Parts: sequence; structure tokens; C-alpha cells
Amino acid sequence: MTNRINPAISAAPSTSQHRANGGPGVDPQVRRRVIAASFIGNFVEWFDYAVYGYLAATIAVVFFPEADPQTALLSTFALFAISFLVRPMGGFIWGHIGDRVGRKNALSLSILIMSLSTFCIALIPGYGTIGLWAPTLLLVVRVVQGFSASGEYAGASAFLVEYAPPHRRGLYAAVVPASTATGLLLGSLLAAGLTGLLSEDQLHSWGWRLPFLLAAPMGLIGRYIRTKLEDTPAFRELEVEEHSEKAPVRSLLANYWRQLLLAVGAVLLNAVGFYVILSYMPTYLSEELGLGATESYLATTIALLTYIGFIFGTGMLSDRFGRKKVLISASLLFVALTVPAFMLLETGSFLVIVLVQILLGGMLTLNDGTLPSFLAEMFPTKIRYSGFAVSFNLSNALFGGTAPFVATLLISLSGNALAPAWYLGAAALVSLVAVALSKETSRMPLRHQ
Repeated sequence: MTNRINPAISAAPSTSQHRANGGPGVDPQVRRRVIAASFIGNFVEWFDYAVYGYLAATIAVVFFPEADPQTALLSTFALFAISFLVRPMGGFIWGHIGDRVGRKNALSLSILIMSLSTFCIALIPGYGTIGLWAPTLLLVVRVVQGFSASGEYAGASAFLVEYAPPHRRGLYAAVVPASTATGLLLGSLLAAGLTGLLSEDQLHSWGWRLPFLLAAPMGLIGRYIRTKLEDTPAFRELEVEEHSEKAPVRSLLANYWRQLLLAVGAVLLNAVGFYVILSYMPTYLSEELGLGATESYLATTIALLTYIGFIFGTGMLSDRFGRKKVLISASLLFVALTVPAFMLLETGSFLVIVLVQILLGGMLTLNDGTLPSFLAEMFPTKIRYSGFAVSFNLSNALFGGTAPFVATLLISLSGNALAPAWYLGAAALVSLVAVALSKETSRMPLRHQ
């Protein structure tokens, strides 16, 4: 790919500048290990969220058996949403650790807590065994998950951007949403397999627990890989120069509040779109449109495969044309096409449903494949982890984790199955304004942004 970096930036850089910007001083083999380490943590995190979302109807029966199906499903998604309330706090804490102690240390600890808490979900007895303690324990474990996950996406994105060659930061950062989609894909495949192979009694009694048991070994492998890496060149240079912030969050709020507000707005389409299109959709198709559970999972699985295929292309597009142009294009497409797309879902045709999900997933990749590099570049190295983690988790806590609940509630209150589409279109409009007001940073040197 043609190097489109500003000549004034790239002319005769010092060795330290090369290192801080992930330049030629970084061994390509090290970069490959960085990619693997970043991939696996997000994979484990979103595998859990996928399984919980795709098996929501089953989990509702296990933990809320005395409620009617609609109330039980709302309760299950409410637990999903409540676990996100700790994410802004987690963003502050993990951001502080990542900017003060290092990206590597924060990521090594977060994946350990996340994988063990996910594993614990498989061990919780159902309502029929311990009564109200069952949903209470589920809530506690999901809160711990939410806290640990709040440092993962931001940290992995910062890690990759700071190791990437300057003209390929968008491509490298696209590994993060690709790993989330791969986690969702495996979750979808396992949910479809369990639903198709097991009886309803088997699924309710023990089958739903199997995917959560996989989290522990996957997380331990990811932690091992991460502990074998050095921290990023940019962070190590800050340490040598003693320029790291003693209170990065305070500096963020005092000096970079405008960037923080714009970042929160820019994340909104990702927050709502990701959970509506890639997590809530199987439940929407089966519960609201009457599609069979197996067909719903299969349609989402096909959409996820195409999403993964598109995501790296959008990362490269953002390297070539800039972050803003790609993000604005995504928002405009969602504003114009979301409601018509959901109307097509109501036809009930499996082929049409698959094509619509591919369309929505492709539109979402324009946002998701660009957002990690965009957010990382909005903040200077000394507060990058904090800026990314706080903005990303605040927007996801308010609008992302609540998206399945809000979508289900809007349908229940309005009686209109198109309600989630209007909600998603509104989120895209807010992101459009936020991105339009932001600066283009893809050509700027990473250290000084």
C-alpha cells in the first residue's frame, strides 16, 4: 500500500521517533506476537457476550422460570445491561493502570479476571436449585466480567496502534473488531450446535453451561502469550523520558474533555449497532419475527463470516482515505438504510434475512474497522489508554449493553417490530455529528496527537 504519511512528518525521523511510532525498529515477529496476544483477549471477552446473547432465551428459563417469557427475557437482558454499569469505572481504573504501569500489565491482568469470571457462570446452579441466589450470583459474576472487560478493547487497540507501522495503524487496529466478531462467530456456532443437537431439557439442565467452561483455558493461554511480550515502544519511551502522567484520568478530564465528549458520541453507532446487529439479532429473529432458532443462528453466523472478511478492508480504507471519511460514510448509510433493511426482515424469507444481515454487517464494518485507530489517535500517548477506555466504556455502558434491553422494551411498549431500527438510526445520527466535529488524525505522528 502506498505510504500516504505527510512528508513533513516522515522526513528524517530520529530512531526514538521510529520506535515510538512503531517504525522499522520493531521486529516483524514481535508484531505477529502482539497481534496474537491482542486477538485472543477480545476473542474470549466477546465469545462470552455472544453465548449469553444467543442463549438468552434458555438462560431466561433457567434463572427466571416463574416469569412469563417476555418478562424473563427482559430480566435476562437487564442483567446483561447492569453488568455494563461498572464499565465506566473500569475504564477509569484500567486506563490509569495502562497509562501508569503499562499496557502489557493491564492486559495481562484483565484477561485473567475476565476468563475466570466467565468460567464461573457455568458453575452457578439454576433457580430451581437455589432460588433467588441463582440470578443474584449471575449478576455478581457479570458485574466482575463487565469490570474486567472494560480494559480489554481499549488496551488491545492502543497496544496494536503503538506497535503498528505509521501508515498501517488502521489495518493493525482492525484486528480488535475482527477478534470480537470471531468470538461472536464461535458463540453463534456453539449456540446453533447445542440448540440443534440437544433436547430442550438437556439444553436447560446442562447444555447451556458448556460454552462458558471453555473460557478458562482460552484465557490462560492468552495471559501466557501476553506476559512474554514487551510493552509498546511508545510507552517505553515515555518511561525513559519520565513523561508519563501521574494522574492520567485527571489530565484527560482537565485538558482533553472536548476530545472525550466527541469520542463518546463517535462510539455511539458502534455501541448500539454492534449489540443490535451481531448479538441481539438471533433473539429478534426468533422471538419477534417467528424464525426458527436454528435458522436465526445460521443467518447470524453467515453475516459474521462476511463481517470478518470485510473488517480488514475497512481498516485499510481508513489508512488510505482517512478515518473521518470512512466513519461518516458508515453513519450516513445507517441513517438512510436501517429502517428499510428491518422492513425487509419482516418478509420472513431466509435468503432475504441473510442478505439483509450481510448488508447491515458490511455497513457496520465501516464503523467498527475504523473506530479503534480513530479513538487511539484522538489522545496522546501519555493518556491514550485512559481516553480510549473511558470514552468507549461510557458510551457502551449507556447505550451498548442496554441495546438488547431497550430494543425488547421498545417493541413491547410500541408493538412495532421496527422500533430497534429507529433506535439504531438515531444512534448513527449522533455519531455522524461527533465524527464531523473531530479532527482527522490518521496522518499525524502518534506520539503528539
